[in-house]
Amino acid sequence: MRSVNLSPPLSLRRRAISAGAWNLGAIVIAQIFRLGGNLIMARLLMPEMFGVMVIATTVSVILHLLSDVGLRQNVIQSPRGDDPVFLNTVWTVQIVRGFILFAFTLAIAGFVWFAQVINLWAPHSTYASPELPLVLALTGFSAIIYGFQSTKIDVAVRAFEQKKVVLTEFASQIAGLLVMLVVGYLTRSIWALVGAGLISALVSTLLGHYWFKGPANHLHWDRETLKELMVFGRWILLSSAVGVLAMNGDRIWFGGTMTAAELGVYSIAVLLLGALQLAVQRLAGYVALPAFSEAARTNDTARLRALYYRFRLMIDILLLFSLGLLWVISPLIIHVLYDDRYAGAGEMMAILSVSFFTLRFTLAHQAWLALGLSKYQAMDNIIRAVSLWVLLPVLLAIGGVQYGIWGVALHTFPTLILIVYVNCRVGLFDIKRELIVLPMIGVGMLFGELVLGIAKWL
Repeated sequence: MRSVNLSPPLSLRRRAISAGAWNLGAIVIAQIFRLGGNLIMARLLMPEMFGVMVIATTVSVILHLLSDVGLRQNVIQSPRGDDPVFLNTVWTVQIVRGFILFAFTLAIAGFVWFAQVINLWAPHSTYASPELPLVLALTGFSAIIYGFQSTKIDVAVRAFEQKKVVLTEFASQIAGLLVMLVVGYLTRSIWALVGAGLISALVSTLLGHYWFKGPANHLHWDRETLKELMVFGRWILLSSAVGVLAMNGDRIWFGGTMTAAELGVYSIAVLLLGALQLAVQRLAGYVALPAFSEAARTNDTARLRALYYRFRLMIDILLLFSLGLLWVISPLIIHVLYDDRYAGAGEMMAILSVSFFTLRFTLAHQAWLALGLSKYQAMDNIIRAVSLWVLLPVLLAIGGVQYGIWGVALHTFPTLILIVYVNCRVGLFDIKRELIVLPMIGVGMLFGELVLGIAKWL
């Protein structure tokens, strides 16, 4: 009888824990390599090169989000997520999207080049950098490569089979890092960063096809699948289209007001904070969403609620402690890791860490998706976009870049109204649970002061 004690909730819990462990390990290792590579490249390249790469990466992200219909989320959430007809149609849509994205990237690169020829941009701005058009064009080719990525990876995420997913991402990152270091050492040029991204995409795509189990993808066009993709993806598309303005509005505005060197310094602050942001988003998308979706598919609302609170407690403690800690020691981190050219990133990093207060509610978005309430995520992103695009230019006009960075840090706070409203409706809000974790900010600050005291003593 003991052999049947693995009830579905317990099985789900164990698979979620296993997936979380693999993803947490991957996050730690990936960020170590990412930070190590960045530290080396910061000494090989000029800050201006990082600034140009920020714009190229931003354009790529914007185009991807403007066309995002939630293909991976649909595979994870849909009852047909393991149907070959469904998966092959998703793969076909993904390929078509990749070619369209590359075409748009070439068009943008051409426009940037022409604008430089007619001196449309301010001479000091990042947009006026002569390398930018070609960097844009080459970076955009990754959209075609990722378009051919196998849906077997999505199925593995759905089934909590995270080991190969993690190892695939690790292998692609190592390949990109090696290319970046070798080309960077030999050329001291921005093409090291461009080449690293393309090689990483290629390795990830090849491993997805040839290492994962399951039937090979082939072109297919199923109307029922397309209908489901449209119904599920329409709110995802709106959410992503609006969210792109919220997620990348800072780069868009700063690209026109900062020099390439200043934007490169800003990118260092964003990169370091992005390590923790990426960790939370990955755990939410790769572990929490599949767990929430499985509970939702079985109409186990009690299980969904328990999972949500368990994940929230861990992430709340992590992010609120980090907020207090980084508010105090960010300048010290930059001083230890980088040379004097990047000193300004310390203050930027401290201000931007305030955004961790609202980052905790990424889990609410995943719960909404699992419940089929993707429209609320779209509303959340609309609020973020409006807030950023009103707040940032006003603060830039009042106090320049420093005030503008405060706009980036605070623009997500108005979304708390929507989050509380929706979570109350779906039974995922408990005021005691929300308040009891807030002292972790003070704990982080006290720990930060202790670290500063030790650093001064040493």
